[in-house]
Amino acid sequence: MTLTRYFLRLSYNGSSFCGWQFQPGVETVQETLNTKIGMLLREKIEVVGCGRTDSGVHASKYYAHFDSEHTDLDTNEKVMFRLNKILPKAIAIQEIKKMPDNAHARFAATARSYEYHITRVKNSFGPDLAWELHEPLHVDEMNKAAQALLQYQDFASFCKAGGNSKTTICHLKEAYWKEEGHKLVFHITANRFLRNMVRAIVGTLVDVGRGKLTVEQVHEIVQSQKRSQAGMSVPPQGLFLTDIQYPSHLGLS
Repeated sequence: MTLTRYFLRLSYNGSSFCGWQFQPGVETVQETLNTKIGMLLREKIEVVGCGRTDSGVHASKYYAHFDSEHTDLDTNEKVMFRLNKILPKAIAIQEIKKMPDNAHARFAATARSYEYHITRVKNSFGPDLAWELHEPLHVDEMNKAAQALLQYQDFASFCKAGGNSKTTICHLKEAYWKEEGHKLVFHITANRFLRNMVRAIVGTLVDVGRGKLTVEQVHEIVQSQKRSQAGMSVPPQGLFLTDIQYPSHLGLS
């Protein structure tokens, strides 16, 4: 039987999920999609994501693919409406797009972008969407340290122990902090990220902002290639996967 490949563009609030990846006995985004799409289409569905996110981490733009016996899911307007109706409120599908059979949500991606949100004031409407941190931070120094990271490619110092990455080489394209009212947002883009890498980088840069580390010491941390030398891993609720880039011929916005 010939199957048709589809890409999903979606977003999710990770507060109530134990991450993206399927794990027995707990609720994950991947397993929820497998179950609900399979229920709607009445066939076994295996969704493949563009990457893993940890427990409590969010995605404002995420791509995943799956194969189906149906050939009209991208043109049948009722499909996306019905799927969103049966999915939990924390997951929203924005697009279903028919793709070439060899298009892969994870391996075809050329770059990924994350944001980490820090709030300086208590927010009763979004306590699970930012890290609440009231102490003063030297943002200029944090940006100098962020720019220093662009000089390197080996980020072993920010990789969680026990990860199964074959290489710790990542090509960073941008890394900077931006103040937005009461919020401080870290933006970072690379071709790939290591397990826990963004949260470890943020923890290290916050230590620079606190005056506990200097920019020169950040250079030393990266060069050491030892996770124990870097800062803490910050809480997951402030982290968002915000963009996935693909080759232009795939036609993904």
